Amino acid sequence: MARRPLHYGRQVVDSEDIAAVVEVLKSDFLTQGPVVARFEHAVADRVGAAHAVAFANATGALHASANACGIGPGDVGITQAITFCASANVFRHCGGEVAFCDIDRDSIGCDPKALATVIAREESAGRQVKAVMPVHMGGLSANSKAIREVAGSRFIIEDASHALGAADENGRPVGCCDHADISVFSFHPVKPITSGEGGIATTNDAALADRLRLFRNHGIEKEADNFRFAETEDAAGDVGPWYYEQQQLGYNYRLSDVHAALGLSQMGKLNAFVQRRRALAARYDSAFRDCVQITSLQANAAWRKQSSHHLYLVAIDFEAIAISRREVMRALQAEEIWTQVHYIPVYRHPYYRDRYDLCFDDFPVAERYYANTLTLPLHPGMTDADVDHVVAALGRALNLSSSGECKT
Repeated sequence: MARRPLHYGRQVVDSEDIAAVVEVLKSDFLTQGPVVARFEHAVADRVGAAHAVAFANATGALHASANACGIGPGDVGITQAITFCASANVFRHCGGEVAFCDIDRDSIGCDPKALATVIAREESAGRQVKAVMPVHMGGLSANSKAIREVAGSRFIIEDASHALGAADENGRPVGCCDHADISVFSFHPVKPITSGEGGIATTNDAALADRLRLFRNHGIEKEADNFRFAETEDAAGDVGPWYYEQQQLGYNYRLSDVHAALGLSQMGKLNAFVQRRRALAARYDSAFRDCVQITSLQANAAWRKQSSHHLYLVAIDFEAIAISRREVMRALQAEEIWTQVHYIPVYRHPYYRDRYDLCFDDFPVAERYYANTLTLPLHPGMTDADVDHVVAALGRALNLSSSGECKT
């Protein structure tokens, strides 16, 4: 019997989710209706933030966050070398420049010491570091307090795209913004929950929340109290009901009610999804514990309790084994197992190579991580047998003997 394909991530959508979407499809509002606000309130309540502002995707939420923090020409935003390129791109979209810091070897997140070095270097060269964007890789938030201490009064935008349902090192929900000005989550289908596509920004700062909302809707203001040049029709000063003002340049980054309905339904499953991810990660950890060729990353007990386990990351010394990562991935694909690499260091992409002429040797931890990393399938729809199949197939792909290097 053929096995079903196992992808590194996948959504789990049930009849309840489908019914929630159908209900909106039958309603008066497919977009700009009441479900978006309900979804925003649910996320804000879950993470303990004062405000949540939904977007069409997490990239839009990050872009709006950089704009809300005032990033512009002459400013520098710092993010870590290992992340998806959007974390860096949004600073450029706002007219700022980007600097990269190396990652922490164990958490695969921002290294506070490396961050301090980059801040000092940039400012000694006369460049103003205005914002820092740590990334909660794989769903793990680590060193949040230390990063805040290094960043000082600079804005911190947490790229928490992987981390809904996670806790920080103090046990507080990621997104509560104890150590950040804004946190951003993603609802892409492979993330902890999905809205099809979508993102959200949380903050405890009302002014930042207002700027986020303005930016996601073309820079248009509809609240009469915030109008600058209101057109009135009578002595009482009533504003015409049609009136609105575009007060800045913005984008259409709105999330539809159709997407919000799916996200709202999925919020009720978040705890169960994270618990299942945690159990699957523990099964992988056990299988690889005595396997010298494969190292589970982010695997200490405290971090496993904190993480939302968006990704299951391993390190394999492909050079020492004398098998290339390409060969391993192709062998796994032949068994319908689809792995991935998260991520190519951002400074390696042609756009950033051309712009900054960075030296790869300045990022030794990121370079070693990139050379050895592989992301294995992990999502709540997987069974224990699926994990065992991946472990066994990886052993075959690496030409490991059957003498117990990996336990299945």
